[in-house]
Amino acid sequence: MVTGTGLVVGLQSAHSSVATVVGALLIIGVADNLTDSLSVHAYQEAEGLSSKAALRSTVANFVARFALTLTFVAMVIALPAQWLQPVAIAWGGVLLASLTWVIARRRRAPLASEIVKHLVVASVVVLISKLVGTGIAAVLSGAAS
Repeated sequence: MVTGTGLVVGLQSAHSSVATVVGALLIIGVADNLTDSLSVHAYQEAEGLSSKAALRSTVANFVARFALTLTFVAMVIALPAQWLQPVAIAWGGVLLASLTWVIARRRRAPLASEIVKHLVVASVVVLISKLVGTGIAAVLSGAAS
């Protein structure tokens, strides 16, 4: 969710085409999610989880993350450019806050501080992505002159 938000904001700030943003989301949605799922799988097996349970968890992890990636793809395709960044930021924030809320409740951690902490980190990631995208656009527009 933070990756999807950062990609949408950064690539749109770089004036990327819809095809470029969709392609980047799908590539990351497959490559990064497979890599993370494999890491989770290896960790679970190392912790003694049965191979069957680890595989089931790995597949569920990948499918859930890829499904979330597809929500960002749908956004890029369906929304006008001026709405894309604010909607992606709001959607990513809602997803992250919801996931944080569920995890914090299970751990009996303070809900508000956990949510704020995660949203602050996500905001930094999105801001840096926007700055990188804006910098790329500036450099490339200067190189084209």
